[in-house]
Amino acid sequence: MTNRLAGAISPYLRAHAGNPVDWFPWGPEAFAEARRRDVPVLISIGYATCHWCHVMARESFSDPSVAALINERFVAVKVDREEHPDVDAAYLSAASAFTDGLGWPLTVFATSTGRAFFAGTYFPPVPTAGRASFRQILDAVADAWQNRRAEVEADAGRVGEALTAAAARATAVSDLPDQRRLDAAVDVLAEAEDPQFGGFGGAPKFPVAPVLGFLLERGAGHGLAHRTLRRMAESPLRDPVDGGFFRYATRRDWSDPHYERMLYDNAQLLDAYATAWGQTGEDWAGRTADGVAAFLLGVLRRPGGGFASAQDSESVIDGARVEGAYYRVPPEERARLRPPAIDDKVLTGWNGFAIAALARAGRILDRPAWIAAAGEAARFVLETHRRADGTLGRASVSGRVSDAVATLEDYGGLACGLLELALATGDAEAASDARDLVDLCLEAERGEDCPFGVPGGGDSVLQSTGLAVRVDPSEGAYPSGLTAMAAAAHTLFLMTASRRYERAAREAMRLVAGPATSVPSAFGAALALMSRLDGEGRQLVVVRPDDGTAAAIDHSADHGTDPAGLVAAARRHPADLVAIVDEARAVALAAAGFELFEGRTARHGLPTAYLCRDFVCRLPVTSPVELG
Repeated sequence: MTNRLAGAISPYLRAHAGNPVDWFPWGPEAFAEARRRDVPVLISIGYATCHWCHVMARESFSDPSVAALINERFVAVKVDREEHPDVDAAYLSAASAFTDGLGWPLTVFATSTGRAFFAGTYFPPVPTAGRASFRQILDAVADAWQNRRAEVEADAGRVGEALTAAAARATAVSDLPDQRRLDAAVDVLAEAEDPQFGGFGGAPKFPVAPVLGFLLERGAGHGLAHRTLRRMAESPLRDPVDGGFFRYATRRDWSDPHYERMLYDNAQLLDAYATAWGQTGEDWAGRTADGVAAFLLGVLRRPGGGFASAQDSESVIDGARVEGAYYRVPPEERARLRPPAIDDKVLTGWNGFAIAALARAGRILDRPAWIAAAGEAARFVLETHRRADGTLGRASVSGRVSDAVATLEDYGGLACGLLELALATGDAEAASDARDLVDLCLEAERGEDCPFGVPGGGDSVLQSTGLAVRVDPSEGAYPSGLTAMAAAAHTLFLMTASRRYERAAREAMRLVAGPATSVPSAFGAALALMSRLDGEGRQLVVVRPDDGTAAAIDHSADHGTDPAGLVAAARRHPADLVAIVDEARAVALAAAGFELFEGRTARHGLPTAYLCRDFVCRLPVTSPVELG
């Protein structure tokens, strides 16, 4: 048996390299082999820090008798959902036709053309509480393939047709919501608030960071967001030792967490707590932001500057893997234990979310080290994942780049991160790199209604089988690629005054406006962007004197200034765009085509603020009182 996973980039795939299952990685070879043998394809999708993926691997995929059954009757494909999110999204949609309880591991049975005809999630090794065992599922699927092939093919065809129709409905163009509809979305979320423990609904309970971001955008939602953030900060969902948040809690009171810790959750929560501190000035928000940043920088940060995708939920205690054991011991006893494993896969889009959060939170809370870390991560991702033609790779480990194609999530997430870095530092090269990424997606082949496409096309197997999703608007724990790219385009509009970017952002959000206002809990990031699009577009640029020029201030005149106070007020200002840059960098940004910075100087050698609404600017001011 050929071991095809031993050299994989993905730690999840490498963890299965020792299975007796004859695994294929995702790619055309597996489907060609299924056609040659005339057998169905078993597609198992998971990720390295998935607890139930570990369980099913130990119970079933490591069992030689189960593996023999799989090898005899199927071609088995192992997929890391984080390396191939488009593959995961396509088969999650297909699985919804067979089960309501979607999750991971995702177990899909497909024809040699890639069309799903049956799917589920975790299957136990023996029948349990009315749930069929994995062996029974394998037997039943193999029997259907052998004896009821026409029925199987018909089911696969019907699922494919239903998915195509559902995708068309999901991206029907609608008008963007006005203030009334946005406030109505806040009301829907308020009705779902848990008044006792905070958050939304019952168990299991997730941090839903994108929803909190939307609420922080809306004045009517501030109280709800602040209550939820404070209760989460004080709950077992957060590790008090290193400050990171777990993925979700299995109980309504945030207790009994599922202990994996994801980069995307913690990046967005860092941004949320920094924003809450900017709005309230309360210590709990600032302390929590400091803790989350410490987790990102101390646990997930990799040599070279990029960020790992997650930390596992399980620890090895006395030779056995136990979920959460590391976090349940007193802090002083942790030193004798081996920490949970890190999935050190560096993902382009998720790193973009982390870069954006560190840069923006670093600006708000005046943490230069966070901004510097964002800059190092940006350099690492660009140097490692950007190809000579400007297109991106999706993932890398230790500098080895996966052949998985980048998605719109990668282009949009990284562009957002680079733009926040540019606003925090004045780095014109970062801003230009972000603009290049957005321009590539605007110029790529795309659907009729969507302004953005993936440069070079999407996954070739999905394309060849007709499973590729033209536009995936779905959001959950983090922004969709469509929303991330639209957010980057909107920021570029605020920096350049180019209506091309504004139109693209609006066109993209019109594709999700209907479902977003109907189900706001599932489209927080999109609603947050729609809220900004419906506003006046406030822009604040503070230009500081270059190093050494402060000595040129005319101290004989009373300028009524408070330089430190002006910069501090700007850090917390609620404008849609806030940039704090040195004078030379403002000049460089203007020269690079970012019109907002044209003519912005430090007057009288003092930090000077320019507050604008849709590029119509007030007179420059040098004191926080004048800034307002």
